[in-house]
Amino acid sequence: MTTTSSQEKHGSAGTASEFGHVAGPNTVVFERVLPGPIERVWAYLTESDKRAKWLAAGDMELHVGGRVELIFRNSELAPTGEPVPERFRGNSQEMRSEGCVTRCEPPRLLSFLWGGANDGSEITFELSPQGADVRLVLTHSRLANRAALVDVSGGWHIHLRVLADELSGRPKQPFWSELERLEAEYDRRIPGAAKA
Repeated sequence: MTTTSSQEKHGSAGTASEFGHVAGPNTVVFERVLPGPIERVWAYLTESDKRAKWLAAGDMELHVGGRVELIFRNSELAPTGEPVPERFRGNSQEMRSEGCVTRCEPPRLLSFLWGGANDGSEITFELSPQGADVRLVLTHSRLANRAALVDVSGGWHIHLRVLADELSGRPKQPFWSELERLEAEYDRRIPGAAKA
């Protein structure tokens, strides 16, 4: 997952590489450059109404040990009338997940466990100013196996595209068909050695 084409280097989110890369047997990392300022991007990570526009609604207590609730309604991120592929239909209306904050340093760093303190994975968002823009590094670690790496890689890729579109004022693009394509692409890119 380390090679990038010219198109990937200058993707729609203005990033060095659109595709995430495996940074260990249980970790995937994404980088994006987003329209600033940093406080605005932080709000889209932490405020339920703004986070709902690209990922998931839900309360987030911004202190170590604070509760994180994620309420996914992915069909609301898709253009009206976009068909949901059969394999995603069970998850197309609403999914809920809980976790807890492990690090919180506004407006630059947020980490939380997703799916349980002992058996869940961990997500870290790191923000840094880059001129008028903001560099976001997203690290998803403690993933159970290669299947989880493929699953979350396609998911984060599409959700980060939705975030970039939202921050840039662009209209909704296809969600479900792109998610299906991205999962297949990550399945091709992530080596079998990534299996835990």
